[in-house]
Amino acid sequence: MTPDHPEHRPTPHDHPSRTAAAAEGHGGHAHHDGTDVDWAVMGPLLESEAEVFTPLYRQVTAWLAEQAGNPGLIVDAGSGPGVITCLFAERFPGARVVAVDGSAPLLERARERAARFGHADRLTTVTGLLPDALSALDRPAGLLWCGNSLHHLGDQRAALTAFARHLAPGGTLALLEGGLPARFLPRDIGIGRPGLQARLDALHEQWFTRMRADLPGSVAEAEDWPALLGAAGLRPTGTRSFLLDLPAPVSAETRAFVAARLARLREGLADDLLPEDRAVLDRLLDPEDEAGVHRRRDVFVLKAHTVYTAVRVRDTAES
Repeated sequence: MTPDHPEHRPTPHDHPSRTAAAAEGHGGHAHHDGTDVDWAVMGPLLESEAEVFTPLYRQVTAWLAEQAGNPGLIVDAGSGPGVITCLFAERFPGARVVAVDGSAPLLERARERAARFGHADRLTTVTGLLPDALSALDRPAGLLWCGNSLHHLGDQRAALTAFARHLAPGGTLALLEGGLPARFLPRDIGIGRPGLQARLDALHEQWFTRMRADLPGSVAEAEDWPALLGAAGLRPTGTRSFLLDLPAPVSAETRAFVAARLARLREGLADDLLPEDRAVLDRLLDPEDEAGVHRRRDVFVLKAHTVYTAVRVRDTAES
């Protein structure tokens, strides 16, 4: 395995945006529009947020064990701080696991996490831009996981084709994209106009469209993921959605996660928010306000992620 390459620029999907990190977290990934990130601050935050989603990702890895069998090499393409990477190491004890990411500090956290959970001898990290960083692999992957990182690459079709070239024959590509927006609060929370989260979702969709259009080499694609996987020379094998359901009352860790998400939305969408919604968010984020998420008892987390799988059944090298 080729060692880390700290000279590479971090890949776009690895950076929380100064204004729009805003949006949905990705189990350790965050949105991007700048490079001036304090990873000493963001690393622990991304790791703790991914830990909240661990029940969902355990479901995903169990399903992938049925889909992918016993891969010898598993690649987490866009790993962030390695929470999901380590869940793969746990689920597949006979596999080597490679965390690929554009941020060396996040990969350091992944190595530290692997050591804490007893996986250090099976974890390797590679720092670099996707999909080019995959050229550092010393052999094709039996399972390549791409969790909410593909949409940060301008040409998603070309990226999937490149990912396919790094699969062993019969190897599985697992793509997490889409699902349903997260919900943390009832429609009517007793302050402001009902439907706050629906309005935030609409603003996020507008932001997401702008983010995609502004990516280098951006190519518009209909988000028919099985069709795009097929165009990459793979055979689609499954689609399944997984639910994270943390009912009220939630733990302190989950409450902190909800507060962090809403704070990023408050910051990232500030210019587009209605004044009344901005004021409600300020109250929700006030630790001393009885109506805030730090105190209210009706906070919950409900979120669905969708995973698509496909296998390499022919030579994709020239695809």
